[in-house]
Amino acid sequence: MIKKDLIQDFFLKERKAEGIERDLKVPININKVISIVGPRRAGKSWYLYLLSNKLKNTMYVSFDDIAFRGIESEEFFDIIKIHSELKYAPSVIMLDEIQAIEGWQILVRSLLDRGYKIFITGSSSKVLPKEISTELRGRTLTYLLLPFSFKEFNKKEKLADFYTYEGKGQLLKALKEYLTWGGYPEVVLCKDEKNKEKILSEYFNEIFYKDFVERHKIKSLEFGRFLFEFSFQNFSKETSLKKIKSFFGKNISDKTLYEYVEKLQDTLTVFFVGRYSKSVYERQSWPKKIYVCDVGISKVLGFSEDIGKRMENCVYLELLRRKNEKPLTEIYYWKDQFGKEVDFVVKNGIKIEQLIQVCYETTEEVIDREIKSLLKASKELACKNLTILTWDYEGEKIHEGRKIKLIPLWKWLLS
Repeated sequence: MIKKDLIQDFFLKERKAEGIERDLKVPININKVISIVGPRRAGKSWYLYLLSNKLKNTMYVSFDDIAFRGIESEEFFDIIKIHSELKYAPSVIMLDEIQAIEGWQILVRSLLDRGYKIFITGSSSKVLPKEISTELRGRTLTYLLLPFSFKEFNKKEKLADFYTYEGKGQLLKALKEYLTWGGYPEVVLCKDEKNKEKILSEYFNEIFYKDFVERHKIKSLEFGRFLFEFSFQNFSKETSLKKIKSFFGKNISDKTLYEYVEKLQDTLTVFFVGRYSKSVYERQSWPKKIYVCDVGISKVLGFSEDIGKRMENCVYLELLRRKNEKPLTEIYYWKDQFGKEVDFVVKNGIKIEQLIQVCYETTEEVIDREIKSLLKASKELACKNLTILTWDYEGEKIHEGRKIKLIPLWKWLLS
């Protein structure tokens, strides 16, 4: 049922798009639905506000707002009528958290067919291309918006030239802060550490209850909570279904475990990355490595302070962001039967494009170990683009006719 008074109040409310401008660029003059997906609180709503300032005759609707809760898709044209009477007839419609409305895909198709320019956001994998039904297949362009990248993080204050010792010192200090508190926009702009902790703690609970428990009607809160916390405790680590069950310590069926893992990934907060194999089946099988959308939450949960693991998680998120420009990119890790491992296998189309190791310690022994793994994977996967991302060491090494680039993480993130 339409709540006309609440809807009118929503449309009359002034919204200021203030803060740090995001690096994500989306096309605005194309006859496609532009879908912006990402975890809750990553800044999708703010991104739409900013975009609406650049376009004329926009109507913004948030399905998280009480004014629009319970709206049926067929009632939406009444909302357009209210907006037209109150302000102006929209030509651009922005639908925030679209997954909250039943039949949203048919609604969006209907709006698109009537000539409206459509932007949608969602904090659910149901808005990703592989989940979109036939009504919109081929008619959407999807972009991932995660919490701030390191490049965006550094926009909050102008840093000195990183070619100077002072500038590099500032960058390393900023990187350490970024790897500690993460990149959620509200947290980045908050200066008080106690308030940062409070915000992150509330985010964790909000995501857990709204995007996981309520959206998916989770029955076992105990196991659901365990799985969520387990993921934030074990990011950048390989895990298996057997290990998850063992750590839980109570009886849980494989069926429930698979279902909960899938629903956890649906929140776009936790990612399970497969081991690379030429076999598609094996790539989709377990074990997998866990990564999370933001490392700050793990801090407030009292989990890993391992800076090497935080660096690795940061690299995974940056590779995900870069998929916006290269959508055919696939990300895996590599491991052989002797335990040699490469953190990231970057595949683009049918080609292995790059092999990446992430390494905080740069002693000769550690670097030699990382190089041996890279060389083994390089030969097996026929890839010569080999990179080790370090804390602050830069250089090149030649081994067995292959060049390995050692690049400071901060420089790679800003490139």
